[in-house]
Amino acid sequence: MMPRTALPLIAAALLAAPAYADEAKLARGKYLVTIAGCNDCHTPWKMGAQGPEPDMSRMLSGHPQDFALPPAPKPEGPWTVSAAVTNTAWAGPWGVSFTANLTPDRETGLGKWTQRNFTETIRTGRHMGRGRPILPPMPIPMYKHFTDADLEAIFTYLQSIPVVKNRVPEPLPPAK
Repeated sequence: MMPRTALPLIAAALLAAPAYADEAKLARGKYLVTIAGCNDCHTPWKMGAQGPEPDMSRMLSGHPQDFALPPAPKPEGPWTVSAAVTNTAWAGPWGVSFTANLTPDRETGLGKWTQRNFTETIRTGRHMGRGRPILPPMPIPMYKHFTDADLEAIFTYLQSIPVVKNRVPEPLPPAK
């Protein structure tokens, strides 16, 4: 028979297990977001002392809503893709795509998304798993190979980062 004094210790250990699992999932998600280069496109760039660098005050907030762009250059010759100085808007034969706000803002980011919405988006290459296609430069052909556990960790991490209210424009069709 177990001593009565051991029961509170066991109960405390069981209650602490989910927190540890969540911490491990968050750490894994942060690691995957980092090595997958999500900040390369979803965090606007700014000019720093050593040249272009991510503006981490706007981490993963996508194309800045207040950054107006002139019409994109026509994709011609060997230069078929161009990018804005922020590295958050890309133009090519598909039109113009703007990187999404991945912060948990409920109005402009992933705050209303579920794990299922996120997983289906990455698996299908379609917004919310059924909407418009996710456009270049998003590397869906590579990212769709993340495991379900990887995508759960990534989504968990994205839900934990600071909210940035930033309404990203809708993609633009190709110029005619």
